[in-house]
Amino acid sequence: MKFQSTARGVMIAALAVSAMCAPLAQAATQNWTQAPSLDALVKANKLPPVAKRLPDSPEVIVPIERKGIYGGTLRTAMRSNNDNNSILRMVGAQGLVRWSMDFNKVVPNLAESWTLSPDASEYIFKLRKGTRWSDGTPFTADDVLFAMNDLIYNKGFFNVTPEQYVAKDQPAKLTKIDDYTVSFKFAGPNLSFTDQLATPLGQHPVMYQKKYCSQFHPTYNPKIAEVLTRENAKDWGSLMRLKCGDIEVPSRWGNPDRPTLDPWVIVEPYRGNATRVILERNPYFWQVDNAGQQLPYIDRVQLQMISEVETIVLTAINGQLDYQHRHIFGIQNRPVLAENAAKGGYKMMALSGTGANSVGLWLNHSTKNAKLRNLIRNKDFRIALSQAIDRKEINDIVYLGQGQPWQIGPLKQSKWYNEKLGTQYLDQNLANANALLDKMGLTKRDADGFRLYPDGGRISMSTIVSVAQTQQVDALELIRKQWARVGVEMVIQGSERSLFYDRASNNDYDISVDIIPGGMDITQNPRAVLAIHPLESRMSLPWTRWFLSNGKQGEEPPASMKKRMELYEKYQVARTPAEADALFKEILAIAADEFEVIGVIRSPSDTAIHSLRLHNVYEKMLVSWTYPNPGPALPQEWFFTPK
Repeated sequence: MKFQSTARGVMIAALAVSAMCAPLAQAATQNWTQAPSLDALVKANKLPPVAKRLPDSPEVIVPIERKGIYGGTLRTAMRSNNDNNSILRMVGAQGLVRWSMDFNKVVPNLAESWTLSPDASEYIFKLRKGTRWSDGTPFTADDVLFAMNDLIYNKGFFNVTPEQYVAKDQPAKLTKIDDYTVSFKFAGPNLSFTDQLATPLGQHPVMYQKKYCSQFHPTYNPKIAEVLTRENAKDWGSLMRLKCGDIEVPSRWGNPDRPTLDPWVIVEPYRGNATRVILERNPYFWQVDNAGQQLPYIDRVQLQMISEVETIVLTAINGQLDYQHRHIFGIQNRPVLAENAAKGGYKMMALSGTGANSVGLWLNHSTKNAKLRNLIRNKDFRIALSQAIDRKEINDIVYLGQGQPWQIGPLKQSKWYNEKLGTQYLDQNLANANALLDKMGLTKRDADGFRLYPDGGRISMSTIVSVAQTQQVDALELIRKQWARVGVEMVIQGSERSLFYDRASNNDYDISVDIIPGGMDITQNPRAVLAIHPLESRMSLPWTRWFLSNGKQGEEPPASMKKRMELYEKYQVARTPAEADALFKEILAIAADEFEVIGVIRSPSDTAIHSLRLHNVYEKMLVSWTYPNPGPALPQEWFFTPK
């Protein structure tokens, strides 16, 4: 997760010598214009003129189609429970840098440029002078240092420093060179730091305005105890998250008073009893188009709370959503959405994913069931389970024949393609699956035909899945029947998203079903081959805790995983792309030999829709958490044509 992939065409070798990412071309005009909705506020002296709200050199966005028209409300939908990342994806992962629309490189964002030292250990970012928070306060190096030194590196806020800011077990040291220049100095090479900053998890340096958030910090507020009592917060870290948020917590969108650098800001917050979330344009937003018009074009974003996926689809069909991908992406929705496109006034989109598999069976190698744990840790058992699956049947029924049987490896078009990791044990072979299980001594069966442990008791696997992932649920129903043919019982425990994550984090599962990332971004998302992600490496979260705590917590992994962890740590501090490539390829080779996680089907392109009146939409946007669509496709340049 800490390496700039050359697969995206980034010239790391040149960067490692001396790098400068230059600002994008500036607008030819200084006659900045603004949305008409802001005119009255400027006239009443409640808002400065647009020229005084923009940076000295605002970033210029060249529209995909044409210059936009101001106004309108973008309607989209989110589910009510634990769906706060719907907001993050729409507003965009604003950071010092961002992905290019095509995901091929990292480009300037709130930092207008950066340099990298010859030894690849120090990044110097030049901030856009004159950029302002949504309350008009200047955004400066002091905000970045406050966010990192006072929050991210403070154990009262983060018990463990997020690994994206660490090299050689040491967090980067920040230095304020001047009001608009910041240095991140690592203990060793960190070739992929800008890659990390371009993802949602790299937003920390620009999330916390010092002026506002420092009032909730004991270093800056001597009366913090009074504030804790008034807000009924147990400690200042909890209070800070409540008021200023964190990347993936709901409270990030629950406080309209929190200043941001986003194109739209919260006016109707995301809270437990909310029926919708509304964001309105940030009058201090720092991007313009090439005609000098301040972005965003659209006045407001409305996210309607809709609990059921079927209702979201119906809402789209009725023409009540202007953009939707999340929750309707399943192929089973494509026919009805296509049939009603003209009626609903929308265009169908097919968005390609960067993932490796849409139905990943994360066998829990640390399940609380000791007898089952011994089986799961036996590779022959895992092979038998994979060979018992009829992937063609699943593809034909669930994916209408448009998916692809696949395991967990990077795709063929990836530089990291490993044939074994992607294609082993894909074909159904019931005879071999039964032979392997018999060889393990699992020959006895009960009256229902399910195999028994040698000392008694049915072999039954509790499988958790989010009911929102309907394709995964449908695939599981077929796998349950297929496994029954070789005598292994699957008990499906479907739940809404928050309970699904609770069960996962509490280690209450034998199998967790989820996507498998890394089809095109394995170095950014290696969690299926490395137990390093605290929430998502569900082959064993206890192994992950062991890794992240340097052996002080969790469960010591087996030798194979420990070897990969050692290789990964070397990979993180590699000095050259060639060295890094060799290390990561060894990690993939070991993962292929171990076969810890089972893949089922790589899904076809995701379904999405956008209004026929909505323009400047990037039709080739990707689907990923690393590329948190549609944010990197710049919704701030979307606009509506009149009805």
